[in-house]
Amino acid sequence: MRVDQSATASRAVLEEMVAEADTGGRKPRGITRVFIFWTALAWSLFQIWYASPLPFALKTGVFNDFEARAIHLAFAMTLAFLTFPRAKASPRSYVPLYDWVLAALGAASALYLFFFYRELAQRPGLPTTTDIVIAVTGVLVLLEAARRAVGPALAAIAALMLAYIFAGPWLGGLFAHRGASIARAASQMWLTQEGVFGVAIGVSTSFIFLYVLFGTLLEKAGAGHYFIQLAYSLLGHYRGGPAKAGVVASGMTGMISGSSIANTVTTGTFTIPLMKRVGYPAVKAGAIECAAGVNGQLMPPVMGAAAFLIAEYVGISYAEVVKHAFVPALLTYGSLFYIVDIEAMKMGLAGAPRIRRHVFSQRLVKALATWSALIILAGIVYFVLSAVKAALGDNAPWVIGTGLAAAYVGLLWNKARHPDLPEDDPSSPTMAVPDFYETARTGLHYLIPVIVLIWCLLVEEMSPGLAAFWGTATLAFVILTQRPIVAFFRGETAMAAGLRRGAREFIEALEAAARNMTGVGIATAAAGIIVGTVALTGIGLVMTEIVEAVSGGNLVIMLLLTAGICLVLGMGMPTTASYVVVATLMAPVLIEVAAQNDLAVPLVAVHLFVFYFGLMADVTPPVGLAAYAAAAISGADPVKTGIQGFKYEIRTGLLPFIFIFNTEILLIDIGSWWQFAMVLAFATVGMACFVAATQSWLLTRNRLWETLALLLICFTLFRPGFWLNLVEPAYEPKGPDAIATQVNTIPKDGTLRLRVLSQSRAGDDVEKLVRLSLRSEGTPEQRLGETGLILAKQGDDMIVRSAKLGSEAAKYGLQPGDTVKSVLVPTDRPSSYWVTLPALALLGLIVGLQRRRRAAA
Repeated sequence: MRVDQSATASRAVLEEMVAEADTGGRKPRGITRVFIFWTALAWSLFQIWYASPLPFALKTGVFNDFEARAIHLAFAMTLAFLTFPRAKASPRSYVPLYDWVLAALGAASALYLFFFYRELAQRPGLPTTTDIVIAVTGVLVLLEAARRAVGPALAAIAALMLAYIFAGPWLGGLFAHRGASIARAASQMWLTQEGVFGVAIGVSTSFIFLYVLFGTLLEKAGAGHYFIQLAYSLLGHYRGGPAKAGVVASGMTGMISGSSIANTVTTGTFTIPLMKRVGYPAVKAGAIECAAGVNGQLMPPVMGAAAFLIAEYVGISYAEVVKHAFVPALLTYGSLFYIVDIEAMKMGLAGAPRIRRHVFSQRLVKALATWSALIILAGIVYFVLSAVKAALGDNAPWVIGTGLAAAYVGLLWNKARHPDLPEDDPSSPTMAVPDFYETARTGLHYLIPVIVLIWCLLVEEMSPGLAAFWGTATLAFVILTQRPIVAFFRGETAMAAGLRRGAREFIEALEAAARNMTGVGIATAAAGIIVGTVALTGIGLVMTEIVEAVSGGNLVIMLLLTAGICLVLGMGMPTTASYVVVATLMAPVLIEVAAQNDLAVPLVAVHLFVFYFGLMADVTPPVGLAAYAAAAISGADPVKTGIQGFKYEIRTGLLPFIFIFNTEILLIDIGSWWQFAMVLAFATVGMACFVAATQSWLLTRNRLWETLALLLICFTLFRPGFWLNLVEPAYEPKGPDAIATQVNTIPKDGTLRLRVLSQSRAGDDVEKLVRLSLRSEGTPEQRLGETGLILAKQGDDMIVRSAKLGSEAAKYGLQPGDTVKSVLVPTDRPSSYWVTLPALALLGLIVGLQRRRRAAA
């Protein structure tokens, strides 16, 4: 492949940008480079050991959660100071002495908790002078590590939080609190699991690292390039095809990538030059790839590692988070795909030429064969494997593993029978679209590790960490053996060379995963300072009071204000840190104010709301780092690219507001496949109407009344119940004595709605609406008990006797002594989807008028 010098230089700039953001820009040589390599390798091996069942099987090397978190942070601190320079002018080719000192102090402060874990556990809340010195040193060094590896935003917020702890007695009004001593703050932040070593870094230790390693191994194996080529071969010949291929490829690679910038660069280096070649302006080409790269972290199953954090904070399983995030992710990418098509229509663009053309009948037969094969494959994966598991019990994994191994060898045999596809250069004068079927068969074996991962998660219901271990182990086998097996089937003598290359790529992936995790590990640890401060000072109450005061109690204004705060807090921070910060500060505010506004919002909807807007900061100027990466490839102005990308992302910003008011989008309270199909169909059409309205183009340029009508149609399709509620309410209140009867009528995974008289955090009496998820069958007492709620009759009132700490009931702010005023029971009214018929008729009228105008033009 020929690559000119300018392309090579551009690639070097992009690699430097990704390194500066994700892995550190320092590239020392000699013994320092060797030390960094072995430290990163040791970290990856430790995480694999910790996630595997081997420690328990061998009864050696077993670490509890607190010990593992300490070791995790020690590795992260070491790599942070050795690989991230202090400033732009700091040396890149060697590590200064002060960075060695800081690395040693950071690692020692974290490992102190590992070596003296038993002593610390025996004197909780009674730190010695040594404990305090270690804790203060660790926190200060962590702040500097966060400033380097994550950016100044998170470090500044964490520092302000620490200052707030000690400044409380001197502050007035809402911000006043009694403060804390250095010993108390040190214990909170460093010596317990209430601060730095809390939930966030626990998720980073247990889950995130293995999934980052899984994605890195998949990229090293060649799956990233395969996904890009597959998307291009499928869509490249359509109108605006390279841009559509970029959207699909970013969705596929984003599922396994934890970085907006890396996702943008990985696909953008291929798709942005192609977009420019078929006629997209540089700014729009960069903005499309930027938006697609950022949205990759909305795609299950990994979601930039935020899925695991959401599961921990909400208290639901990882599989449930994936289920709730599925439809919004599809709508996000489908709508961006439509935007790309509209831009192509506006400019009259065509697709790229094909290498091989097929007559329609051949394409139809191949398409039917492909879809039939996928359906058969899905049936084999689910039904056959389920039958094998039911029949063989504990022996099923051995049989299933043997079958997957046979399938893997068979796919490589089929790959070996055909030549490898050439790696085309997107900067070359011509770029023909390869044949889809020839492209697809070259990488089907990459699906086997993904099947293993999803099977372990969703069918075997293993923990996310153990499922990632088995997926990673399968992928390691693939990366080590794929080339030798292909060489064997082709009768080549390069089997040993292929094995050596696979081993080298495996080791490189172990190092790269640790380097990529450095910023995440530091970010989750530093975010723990914010979590600890909220618990210690009650600043969450302050945030609630401020938002309520500014919004005047109006829920929509409060949501807009929260979205703006999330955008600001998310600027310059990676996804995991951004989510932890906004979830800690803003999610409780949303839950409390929504409940007081008679809106029972599911916890997962609130957390997805703040996650979506925290993530949008990656594309929002002036800090949007993904926009700078895309602009470096396209050659456009980064600020203009960010502004255009933000315009494209408006449709992503719409979704959080939709699923706050219509939780069916999150597949909550879906009772049948028919209801699921209706929700998906209406949401898809509604999102298409919103895109057509904001782009002022459906089939041709909109007239003003058509744009307004499209927005009205969008609103009706997304919230069909709004209009019906004006005529007849969806629920009617009944007395608290009807709670048991109502619980008995609610199906598994259904929702119970209670109106409760409680106290706000400020001590005022408030009446709020609470929704509890009844996830299993049983007696009313058992089903309520699983939500953490225990009720008791006291005279004529139904009183909350207990709300278990950390339960769903407690997260809604229920507390002992609250009074249940009523239970809400669904009314017998027509389906809200009848309201959509006039909206669909209006949409048909607009389509008909625009078709006539387009034909006349």
